[in-house]
Amino acid sequence: MAFFYSEPSHTFGEYLLVPGYSSTQCIPQNVDLSTPLVKFRRGEEPTLTLNIPMTSAIMQSVSDDKMAIALAKEGGVSFIYGSQSVKEQAAMVTRVKNYKSGFVSSDSNLKPTDTLNDVLALLAATGHSTMAVTEDGKPTGKLLGIVTSRDYRVTRMNGNELVKDFMTPFEKLVYAEAETTTLPMANDLIWQNKLNMLPLVDKKQRLRYMVFRKDYTDNKTNPLELIDSRKRYIVGAGINTRDYEERVPALIKAGADVLCIDSSEGFSEWQKITLQYIHEKFGEGVKVGAGNVVDADGFNFLADAGADFIKVGIGGGSICITREAKGIGRGQATAVIEVCKARDEYFQRHGVYIPVCSDGGIVHDYHMTLALAMGADFLMLGRYFSRFDESPTDKIRINGTYYKEYWGEGSNRARNWQRYDLGGDKKLSFEEGVDSYVPYAGSLKDNMNSTLAKIRSTMCNCGALNLPELREKAKITLVSATSIVEGGSHDVILRDQFSRN
Repeated sequence: MAFFYSEPSHTFGEYLLVPGYSSTQCIPQNVDLSTPLVKFRRGEEPTLTLNIPMTSAIMQSVSDDKMAIALAKEGGVSFIYGSQSVKEQAAMVTRVKNYKSGFVSSDSNLKPTDTLNDVLALLAATGHSTMAVTEDGKPTGKLLGIVTSRDYRVTRMNGNELVKDFMTPFEKLVYAEAETTTLPMANDLIWQNKLNMLPLVDKKQRLRYMVFRKDYTDNKTNPLELIDSRKRYIVGAGINTRDYEERVPALIKAGADVLCIDSSEGFSEWQKITLQYIHEKFGEGVKVGAGNVVDADGFNFLADAGADFIKVGIGGGSICITREAKGIGRGQATAVIEVCKARDEYFQRHGVYIPVCSDGGIVHDYHMTLALAMGADFLMLGRYFSRFDESPTDKIRINGTYYKEYWGEGSNRARNWQRYDLGGDKKLSFEEGVDSYVPYAGSLKDNMNSTLAKIRSTMCNCGALNLPELREKAKITLVSATSIVEGGSHDVILRDQFSRN
């Protein structure tokens, strides 16, 4: 006879936090939202730490290089979707790592014999308006000049003009010696000469690096930005249990800081094989998350298999229909509570702390705080990020209202069979996701500032100034259906229901 759980599983919407004592120090600006991204031993520090407890989902409609850059600026990490070719995914990772590092290697390069049409094509491909003109068109060739949008006017040119005839030549550039110039020195030269970019060359005039004004500005306006030791943005990438032998080396070479097995169900021998291969082949320095699971057995299996973090959640995503299609899953709140308890017990037994990522089930901002209070170290969000300008989907106007496209990896549109693979045919046998729209919400930064303000404020109500304190001090109550109704506006007529005409 099947095993029956004695209690029903619950969602975040069935709980509320009960306020605790708040000292005079409990003000939002004092709240620290940093949290470990990967496992670490007792007494040690994790090698990767998030500045905010948010990551973006491994989905075509959510996480590309543009989203990765925007989220890293705010202190989180994107996991670039793996349901694309290895080459294309690695290229996205490379673009993120090259976007900002103080000293940037040039990735938009021209030869002097190229034309304006080549310039426009390169601009469309990379989005970079500053291009180095080198003797051989390579990033480390002899620097002959620079092309920016100020060097040409499309409306007054036919496209066949040669780059050498309209570029700013080397003789007119302000540049610096690559061997002796520090980043502070480069920034001083940029400000003194009112430059947008400073090229650094060697003694043979070969281009070595470029330093951009915007990188300095970004650093000042994004104090929580998540960067590596070379001041490059941290970025993750999704992998699967089929082509990992090809995909993982390419992603490591491209510079991915952390990987995650993207699967609808992680309590599987396939994930164990994948984790063991990666750690045996590339060492423990390559960090790989795994999942998804919904109970202690699944957590312990992946923990023993070598996962660096473990994702929780099956069927709770807004575009996921796994529960409807297969009857598989568990209420997200209950799953998080049980798995986090297993994490703490594992830590007590083995002295190894394995972070838990709550993936799915978030409808309102306060659900994020609940998930963190229930024990999650960080969250993975799809619908939340899909609404923003930085997501890779189109913005569409329907009946006067703007929406963004949003589809699941298990939908016919994505056809990401690897995510739902159980070792059978290489195809998606039936849908486990839908194709949909979400209300357009504007920029990521503006929305995240509001969301994080709510999380910090709620933590102060609980008397907590960091996430470990929140888990320790939070008091959570299960609420009735009537209490949920009571919690919103009720027994009034909202003014905006009436026409102002």
